[in-house]
Amino acid sequence: MSLTISCGFNSSLKSHEHAAIADQLGYKHAFFYDSPAMYADVWVQLCRAAERTSKIGLGPGVMVPSLRHPMVTASAIATLASIAGQDRVVIAVGSGFTGRITMGQRPLTWSYVGEYLEVLQALLRGEETTWEGAIMKMMHYEPWAPPRPIDVPFLLAIQGPKGIAAAKKYAKGVITVTNSEPEFEWNATIMSGTVLDDGEPLSSDHALRAGGPMAAVAMHMLLEFEDPETLPNGKAWKAAYEAIPAERRHMHVHDGHAALVNEIDRPFLTPEVLGLYGNTMDRSAWKDKLAEYESRGVTELIFQPVDDIARELDAFMNMAAS
Repeated sequence: MSLTISCGFNSSLKSHEHAAIADQLGYKHAFFYDSPAMYADVWVQLCRAAERTSKIGLGPGVMVPSLRHPMVTASAIATLASIAGQDRVVIAVGSGFTGRITMGQRPLTWSYVGEYLEVLQALLRGEETTWEGAIMKMMHYEPWAPPRPIDVPFLLAIQGPKGIAAAKKYAKGVITVTNSEPEFEWNATIMSGTVLDDGEPLSSDHALRAGGPMAAVAMHMLLEFEDPETLPNGKAWKAAYEAIPAERRHMHVHDGHAALVNEIDRPFLTPEVLGLYGNTMDRSAWKDKLAEYESRGVTELIFQPVDDIARELDAFMNMAAS
């Protein structure tokens, strides 16, 4: 199998320890999520992971530009590179789904993302650049940051033609959730789920805990952008969220997002829904799914484990390597 296997973490207070496990198991990269309303600080945890690992690549996946001034991000990248080495750092950037919606904001425009990356990458090259009308550059001497240029690859989490255009200009490759983009040589897909034990049913507690968050994410995306009534019991599920005042609804929709099953979603995450949207499968079905990803031009699969992280990392890599 030529598919590269990496992992993603909803940046917890233990994600640096989980990255060390992934390093030993042979995962290529570990991407840490950037959602401050839900998770631990992404840059702190990445630096802690860098100190505990030796081979695995590290980076945010995905970083949300509006959360930090470009100089703050440039300094954070420089600090991570000083610990891990530039050859182990990769910076994935997106327009902000969970990272912004959890704070009541919509995703960024691609024009804003492009302007931010233009400035950020100029800073990392050691150039003068302008942000918010002011000229600036990285002024760090050697004790405070590595010398410029700081050369690390960028990936863009994209959807649609504007995202593709931005990726062609600013990135080495892309991350997608649904549609792959085979025109890019580095074509990563991020997903979650679980490898079921032999004979384990979709109705098991483990299937709900480890596969439920992925199915819930699919439901949340439908609620935010499309029509969740297409789901089994989708009308009732939609009504459960519409009963919450609109100004507070975003906090409830994304409660536990990609990490655990919240109390509103739990009744609707039936075995049928887990089978359709939870990537909750046995080893054989997973092998077929990996082959399908390869046939679509995916070059790297980013697996996000939940629940018993060590168990899920081991089970997935054991399946993928067999």
